[in-house]
Amino acid sequence: MDRETRVFAERHFRGLHGCLPGGACRTPERADFIEKPDSFSYADFFKGYLLPNLPCVFSSAFTEGWGSRRHWVTRSGKPDFDYLLQKYGDMVVPVANCGVQEYNSNPKEHMPLRDYISYWKEYIQENYSSPRGCLYLKDWHLCRQGGLPQHGPDSCPVIPLSVGIHRVSPMEDVYTLPVYFSSDWLNEYWDALDVDDYRFVYMGPAGTWSPFHADIFRSFSWSVNICGRKKWLLFPPGQEEALRDRHGSLPYDVTSPALLDTRLYPSHMHCEPPLEITQEAGEMLFVPSGWHHQVHNLEDTISVNHNWVNGCNLAAMWRFLQRELQAVQQEIHEWRDTMLDWHHHCQVIMKSCSGINYEEFYHFLKIIAERRLLTLADGADTGKPEGACGAGLGPQQAAFDISRIAEVLASVTANPDFQRVDTSTFSLQPGDLLQQLEEAVAASLSL
Repeated sequence: MDRETRVFAERHFRGLHGCLPGGACRTPERADFIEKPDSFSYADFFKGYLLPNLPCVFSSAFTEGWGSRRHWVTRSGKPDFDYLLQKYGDMVVPVANCGVQEYNSNPKEHMPLRDYISYWKEYIQENYSSPRGCLYLKDWHLCRQGGLPQHGPDSCPVIPLSVGIHRVSPMEDVYTLPVYFSSDWLNEYWDALDVDDYRFVYMGPAGTWSPFHADIFRSFSWSVNICGRKKWLLFPPGQEEALRDRHGSLPYDVTSPALLDTRLYPSHMHCEPPLEITQEAGEMLFVPSGWHHQVHNLEDTISVNHNWVNGCNLAAMWRFLQRELQAVQQEIHEWRDTMLDWHHHCQVIMKSCSGINYEEFYHFLKIIAERRLLTLADGADTGKPEGACGAGLGPQQAAFDISRIAEVLASVTANPDFQRVDTSTFSLQPGDLLQQLEEAVAASLSL
């Protein structure tokens, strides 16, 4: 990030006055198509799509050097089952049954990849049909299983490439992390803990699909088709409210004729049509924060996907977590006066349902903040230029990140539910961290 981009971003957030836009956003007529890597900078993406929270599609030129596009795909553009079996056949993968609805998702099982590929071949031979149902390999943490390189400040060297992307690791030539998505706090945090990540591989035959949803924690996501084609149906933030049924629940399938029944879906007529995108092989889609979507594989398809959070959608993540806690509190409100330590139990239930609670959210902020403070100090002490601190993270990006964490942490520390969290064992008290961040923000004004 350069200074001009940082100033532009900080002016944008000052204009919001700490609030997120309310009401339903209008659906754009189309998503912009970014054709040439050498004429599209990080600043272009940051100003044009990340800040305004708008989707865009990157051409296959951005991924033409990826090893997975050579090795995982046959000359005819189909999945190379032989290579995948040889390389990853013994790995255990999660597989969802697209033909079975379990609440608003699909039931999952685990099996070796070789068993899934055997099923997939038979499914194709039987004219895309099987008594086992329509099975979709989803949310495979191949990176954590050792098959893909991880990316983060402490993992491996990052070598800038001339076409605007970063080489992630010499471990295997599978894919490279686009520089546009390199400010990824979610995976940086989980890599630091070494317990999880939000990097996934998806594989499935034509007809597999993902039900209607918004991404975890209201994260951004990016998705690249290694081979095959996908159809995306995207709804801007707020439009999903018109899709709720009379009980307040969101639909499982937005293409279902049931949505036309005004008795079941009384507000459906007020929902704008979705933004429909057909993603071709090699293309990369940026999915903004809070955009609900449904995805269908039009052909046999393999994709790589990341979920990520940074300073641009941190406030959206915090607002989402507040709503999640409120939902838990409403569910068990009748036991508030009889349950010992009711507020603590709400936090426990929230983490079980959402994967994170207020305590862990604070630790997430703390780890990222401490790293940015070190980056800022390192840049000031050594006079390193922007981008010299690895992964494109220089003083300007660190200063921007610190300003965003400070604003959200101020809201967190003022939140009554967070004030009930026992912070006595925290290595750094929230108020002390906030003071450090505010001092750093003041000192960085001259950068």
